[in-house]
Amino acid sequence: MNWTGFWTVFFLATIKFSVSTIPGPHLGMTFFETVLASFAGGTACALVSYFASDGILLLLNKRTARKHQEMLAKNITPPKKKVFKRMNRFVVRIKMKLGQVGICFYAPFFMSIPLGCLVAAKFYGKRWETFPLIMLGLAFNASLTSILVYFVFN
Repeated sequence: MNWTGFWTVFFLATIKFSVSTIPGPHLGMTFFETVLASFAGGTACALVSYFASDGILLLLNKRTARKHQEMLAKNITPPKKKVFKRMNRFVVRIKMKLGQVGICFYAPFFMSIPLGCLVAAKFYGKRWETFPLIMLGLAFNASLTSILVYFVFN
């Protein structure tokens, strides 16, 4: 097994999962090694970011409230929060059309794993099947991108 290639794909998957399988063939890795490394990196990042999302969301809410209070103390009217940003529209459209499975499968793939897991936990964090669906989505996406890299574009 090519350990340098494994760790390269592993750490690339923790940063940007959708492109993590591209260097696999160039590093001399087999198809299954690439899938395994990409899935393992995505899993490690998803584990940390999904289960830390409650704390992260709480910290972000406290920070926003503190900044709001500081602005009010200085007699400055806080700016209104933009509700319909481009990414918000995209996430809500996926949520309305595809539901929990769509968010769990595609949010970590198209955004990034930490942000996608944060979105999935915000919308569906109380449901027990959310994290297993994220894991299933990571396995599916790692396999699909590896198939594309090894058999279509190579």
